[in-house]
Amino acid sequence: MKNIYITDLDHTFLRSDLSLSDYTKKIWNSYADEAILSVATARTYRKTMQFLDGVEINAPMILLDGALIATVDKKIIDTKFLSKEVTDRIIKEGGALDIYPFVLALEQKEYLSEVFLYPSQCNQYQVDILKRYVKEDNLQKQHNIRAMEHNFKVVYMDKKEKLELLQARLQKIFGDSMKYILAPEVYLGCYFLTLLHKDANKANGIKTIAKYSNFDVKNLSVFGDNFNDIEMFALAGKSIAVANAQDGVKAKASKVLKWSNDEDGVAKYLEQLREY
Repeated sequence: MKNIYITDLDHTFLRSDLSLSDYTKKIWNSYADEAILSVATARTYRKTMQFLDGVEINAPMILLDGALIATVDKKIIDTKFLSKEVTDRIIKEGGALDIYPFVLALEQKEYLSEVFLYPSQCNQYQVDILKRYVKEDNLQKQHNIRAMEHNFKVVYMDKKEKLELLQARLQKIFGDSMKYILAPEVYLGCYFLTLLHKDANKANGIKTIAKYSNFDVKNLSVFGDNFNDIEMFALAGKSIAVANAQDGVKAKASKVLKWSNDEDGVAKYLEQLREY
């Protein structure tokens, strides 16, 4: 039975400048013939594939925090959508606090054609992050942002206190019928509030991939750094936190590396395995 390695991207596999070293690519790719390799990320398919140029992936990927499971050749394995009605209500509640979200959606349900909706009323954090997407052709600016029919997730960026207020408003309306992720955005010094279908998470994504690729989670090792990785930590045979992981994530890991993402922690761990 093959071993399985699934890694988070940001702050785990990727360096802080969003690059991958040649060393990391070499070590990771050296496992391609003997192991099942994939990623679990909050990123879109499009952005993930840009980051993974030259990296071997031989199983479906967990994308958009588990709202999308897809292969590198764009085969959709599973989706978890927020309805248009629910998403428009989320946008309305945010608007009452004078904050407006990004909406990640699927333009055509039968084909993996992602669309990134962004509001004309962007705050400075949103303006800064959009600079990373200037060359993308799936960006759509909206003066009065509204949901599409098939929405993967809604993402707000702002100070923690303001997003906590919005989350409390949304939980009063939707309760546990939706998933809420409030987490720090380390690159920009603010917070994200991500709203998803209640079953969209990395753990359910792993279950879907396990069924599709026919593997036992006992043979699974996962790598992560942030709180949206904890659910897959609980499921995997081995859960590994990089040195720069959040303290609460380290507490849930079966192993904490002495190397950070900027020190090629995942690759060094994999290389070390060959020494035993």
